[in-house]
Amino acid sequence: MKKILVITGPTAVGKTKLSIELAKKYNGEIINADAVQVYKGLDIGSAKVTEEEKEGIPHYLLSIKEVDEDYTIYHYQKDCREKIKEIQDRGKIPIIVGGTGLYIKAALYDYKLTEEKEKDTYDNLTNEELYTKLTELDKDIIIDKNNRRRLTRAINYYKENSKSINKNKTDKLLYDALFIGLTTDRQILYNKINKRVDKMIENGLIDEVKSFYDKGVKTKPLLNAIGYKEVYSYLDGNISKEEMIEKIKQNSRHYAKRQYTFFNHQLKIKWFETDYNDFNNTIKEVESYIDSN
Repeated sequence: MKKILVITGPTAVGKTKLSIELAKKYNGEIINADAVQVYKGLDIGSAKVTEEEKEGIPHYLLSIKEVDEDYTIYHYQKDCREKIKEIQDRGKIPIIVGGTGLYIKAALYDYKLTEEKEKDTYDNLTNEELYTKLTELDKDIIIDKNNRRRLTRAINYYKENSKSINKNKTDKLLYDALFIGLTTDRQILYNKINKRVDKMIENGLIDEVKSFYDKGVKTKPLLNAIGYKEVYSYLDGNISKEEMIEKIKQNSRHYAKRQYTFFNHQLKIKWFETDYNDFNNTIKEVESYIDSN
């Protein structure tokens, strides 16, 4: 079996558990595809897999950068492709696991990316103004209006290359990959997200963030990532603890909706309903699909 397995789906759906079981069965090693989990110290808020949960399965691209180090989709594409080759050269199966759809697509499809130099960040513009500026340059662009980083990248790319950043992307898959998605009823998912957030608070999320806050660290991962930006706002005294918790839950639910939109439009995923009463049923169903492909 020379395939690559991709396990994806919205936040809190059960990707980690499934990936471990598949790695054990198919002699696999796991490559992280979560944009926040690449950073050291951002563990509780990103639901990073613990050493105990790994069950001895090798994991890559986890905790590889300090929060003040730059890490873009360009770096991920390069690193992920290197790890795929290393794992395959050892005769193992690469299993890419995570919910950052753009990372997955950039790594496995024919995306031509270049390393970003220091460019204008347009700090004086709102997201809406950025989007307007971009559409004036690139009338046909399709992009998330709320993703500030992608908006600035697209503007800078157009200014530098006089063409749309979308021209760098194709739907040509470079690997023999099986895309497996976990899903569940929306209300069940939202309840799981809410419970997960409560557990994060219980496990020390505020202290995790405070360790950076007290040192005056204000970098993009901390100020942009769900679970971290809300705690920063709380520590700044802008919102109460209750409001902070509710905002993390709300933003996580909205993120799950955006993830579904991306996955359904951008990746050829075979979806499986997560059986939370007996997860073994889900594992067997996925294994049967893999074995028949």
